[in-house]
Amino acid sequence: MQGLAVVLFPVVLMLFALFMERVENRLRKLLEPEEEVQQYLERASNAEVNELAKLGVPAAAAHPGRRRARGDELDVAQAS
Repeated sequence: MQGLAVVLFPVVLMLFALFMERVENRLRKLLEPEEEVQQYLERASNAEVNELAKLGVPAAAAHPGRRRARGDELDVAQAS
């Protein structure tokens, strides 16, 4: 019985490692920023990025024109 465990353990461990690699690759593809996100981050002002970090993506996406409509377009670089 112990001999069988000695033979099967490395095989099971190797199969588990291969399975986890496939899961990791799928998650990495899901988490990579899309071109649209990259373009937004390049064009966004400091205040917009701060709001995105504070509120999170869903809340910030729900109010894309709120700051522009109020006229609070304050950039940290302009303020200093």
